[in-house]
Amino acid sequence: MVLVAVFGVALLIAVLLSGLAARTVLSTSLLFLVGGALVSDGFLGLIHIGPDSEIVSVTADLALFTVLFSDGMHAALPQLKANWKNPARALGLGMPLAFLGTALLTHYLAGLDWTTSFLVGAVLAPTDPVFASAIVSRKEVPARLRGLLNVESGVNDGLALPFVLIFLAAAAERTGEHTSLGEIALELVLGLAFGIVLPLVVNWLIRFRLLGAEPKLQPLLPLAVGVILYAACHLTHANPYLAAFSAGAVIATVSPEGHRAFEPLGESLAELAKFAALLVFGALLTPQLFGDLPVGGYVVAVLSIVLIRPASLLLSLWRAGELTPREKYAAAWFGPKGFASVVYGLLVLQAGIPQGEQAFTLIAVCIAFSIVAHSSTDVPVARMFHVDDLVGIPDGDDAGAGEPTVRKDSDDART
Repeated sequence: MVLVAVFGVALLIAVLLSGLAARTVLSTSLLFLVGGALVSDGFLGLIHIGPDSEIVSVTADLALFTVLFSDGMHAALPQLKANWKNPARALGLGMPLAFLGTALLTHYLAGLDWTTSFLVGAVLAPTDPVFASAIVSRKEVPARLRGLLNVESGVNDGLALPFVLIFLAAAAERTGEHTSLGEIALELVLGLAFGIVLPLVVNWLIRFRLLGAEPKLQPLLPLAVGVILYAACHLTHANPYLAAFSAGAVIATVSPEGHRAFEPLGESLAELAKFAALLVFGALLTPQLFGDLPVGGYVVAVLSIVLIRPASLLLSLWRAGELTPREKYAAAWFGPKGFASVVYGLLVLQAGIPQGEQAFTLIAVCIAFSIVAHSSTDVPVARMFHVDDLVGIPDGDDAGAGEPTVRKDSDDART
């Protein structure tokens, strides 16, 4: 119950400070991360969480399912078609380049084997502007820049997932736990099938005259789909994460009214899941963990943030003439190591693979650095665009024209 009490206190403080966080470099995400670290064995010793603690695996599993379900709802096909060119460049070229660049640095500077290095690259590939939400929530920031970061972060979690699972399985083979690529493919296919079929069946059922949700209960319909899907996947060994993302996308595509009704509840649930995972993740960030990372690992963590991500995205946006140079530089910088990386890192830690603890240490340090760096620079960069607007420099957008609704953050407060 101590952990529950700590979470409640941290949540209360986060809500009370959220208004201030929207105007300053303060980040509530960082609050949960630091709060978890402070109450852990490394400092106050109020809670005792280790890599093998059940709370780690349970929190990671539920949080990732919840967040991917919510993310999928922000990736409806009509919305993606509205403004796809720049996000397609970022996802199709920028993300693979960042993945490969991080893997190469990890192998040559941190000394991990190739399989584990590629696993680290896959874990750190997704981005999440929730840690830099002043960029994607402020209207003075050009709509095309906000749209690029929103769509990229809303989709890349799901794209990275198969690679994380494949490299995890490849690394696990050396422990004698053999998982063939065929088994992984079957789990992914089953998850995808469940995620598509179940929402379609529910959408078909509500078309019957005698069926249909009362308005006040309508937000619970997608929630019921998610609960059934979660249970079905665990009972059949289908991949629950791909199922969650695909189900969210199908619901948003075939039932926009259901998506709108569920959106406030879904985002609140996703935020709670994120905060809980960040608290648990923070509890694992002990002084010993930072001391265990060699100098080469710190170099990898810094270069992945200040070099690999910026260079990868700038190359992918090289011929994107509709973006100004300032917008390209802002998009290149704001590639925070996202919430998915937090949970994927916990999965690596729980997998018990060779060099798994070294990989998690590197991933954890990189995420911690990223949260500090990006959540403390989003407001100044957003104000930079506001100054441009005040002096009459056009950004080429009509008051949000063409801005997609794909997003992973609140428009009113930084999380």
